[in-house]
Amino acid sequence: MAFKNILDMHVHTDNSFDGNHSAMFMCEAAEKAGLRSVTFTDHCEVDFYKERHFDQSDFHSFFEVSKAKSAFTGKLLVNAGIELGQPTYDKPTAEYIISRFNYDQVIGSIHNLRDMPDFCELKYDSYDIYKLLDEYFEEELELARWGKFDTLAHLTYPLRYMVGDQGYTVDLNRYSDIIDEILKALIEKGKALEINTSGYRQKIGRTMPDKDVVKRFKDLGGEFITLGSDSHFAEHVGAGIDRGMQLAVDCGFDSVALFQSREPVLIPIE
Repeated sequence: MAFKNILDMHVHTDNSFDGNHSAMFMCEAAEKAGLRSVTFTDHCEVDFYKERHFDQSDFHSFFEVSKAKSAFTGKLLVNAGIELGQPTYDKPTAEYIISRFNYDQVIGSIHNLRDMPDFCELKYDSYDIYKLLDEYFEEELELARWGKFDTLAHLTYPLRYMVGDQGYTVDLNRYSDIIDEILKALIEKGKALEINTSGYRQKIGRTMPDKDVVKRFKDLGGEFITLGSDSHFAEHVGAGIDRGMQLAVDCGFDSVALFQSREPVLIPIE
């Protein structure tokens, strides 16, 4: 099925440490691909905020996205966002970061456990993967309960590397209770759950979280979802969003939440 309202709400420019293209260039790609809207959400890892100069990169990101927003007026709806990594590891700093600029959307995410590298850097034959996941989902629950973001990104992020890249088998049913707690916390605080479509172009081959979790969110009373390609290249802007929208429909959603000035606007899936 072809959808007309393609919104990509998780995109990284070259102001992310792992980004590759400018906001302007990525907007050109988004317009060419027929997207209605793109939200730039460059990385800001709170636990390394000053150490890795995120205090500079978030300024540059907001400035460049603001220019792109002006340049593409009437052609593409451009929104300014930020991806806050590990905000609960330093809550005062996280709150300072999101107060600096008038963001449209703040993403909350966990990329690493406390005092550990990103999950993408770990060699899992040296770890008990379930011990890591026990700690990870506890951190996700704390993040959901903190709730000073708009959408919770890639809830099953470690599986991208454990399952997709390194071939481990993970029984996610072990975490059904705490995942329910996370989803309920999002619902209680009126937050969105992201369907991250990057897995469609990676070895894991599915969204993060996958259909079962998205359906559970809906069954528990979840109202808001966002869709994000997690693109770090212009050619990936909008990638998999149509499939993610179909997954949302299959889970019972008839709209996606587009955040503007940190308020959700429901856009029909059609």
